[in-house]
Amino acid sequence: QQNNGYGQTYDQNIESATLAKTFMSRVFAWMFIALAATAATAYIFAGSPSLMGLMVNETGGMSILGWVVMLAPLGFVFYLSSRFQSMSRNSMILLFIVFSVLMGMSLSFVLLVYTSASVFSTFVVTSGTFGLMAIVGYTTKTDLTKFGSLLMMGLIGIILASIVNFFMQSGTMEYIISILGVLIFTGLTAYDVQKLKNIGLAIGPNRGAESDKLAIMGALTLYLDFINLFLFLLRFLGDRK
Repeated sequence: QQNNGYGQTYDQNIESATLAKTFMSRVFAWMFIALAATAATAYIFAGSPSLMGLMVNETGGMSILGWVVMLAPLGFVFYLSSRFQSMSRNSMILLFIVFSVLMGMSLSFVLLVYTSASVFSTFVVTSGTFGLMAIVGYTTKTDLTKFGSLLMMGLIGIILASIVNFFMQSGTMEYIISILGVLIFTGLTAYDVQKLKNIGLAIGPNRGAESDKLAIMGALTLYLDFINLFLFLLRFLGDRK
């Protein structure tokens, strides 16, 4: 214990920083587990005509299971977010893994559209971009909160534009949406990492279920940032078969 009047504050700062690092390590661990489950599921389904046949009907359209696979992940996100307080830690872990598998089934269609080499190279670019922005978000002294509302407004904008373009089928609009999507999710990565770091600093020495649940929700947030960044980059870098 230091006697210069600053020792206690210094010790507390060191402890808070350590707790934040511990929390973030759990967030990234759950995120990587989810990405691994998604990648493995996508690879298995894309390589099995019989499994893909479960999601596509005889006419080449989506089967009932196919529509469930495409729409269910969105429902899982809303459900996990709304039931966070009442849900148990184990239930949240189970739903998070199921969500990851469903996302893998959904993304298996991507592997059928784009070449394996371009998917891999885009994944590498996405990982590098995500990693760089995560470091920026964790280390920057700038408060990124003020950018959060702008990024969320931009996200809502590209969702609405994507819905409109679903009917218009405009190549120019799709290109613009893709550019904005890459920029928005690049920014959201830094913003979300800083937000989660602050949550880790505020949790304190709590090692209970509540902390674990927050880590899983944080992993879900970063997982969605990564997947969306990957999909938007794939529109630029992907080579169609």
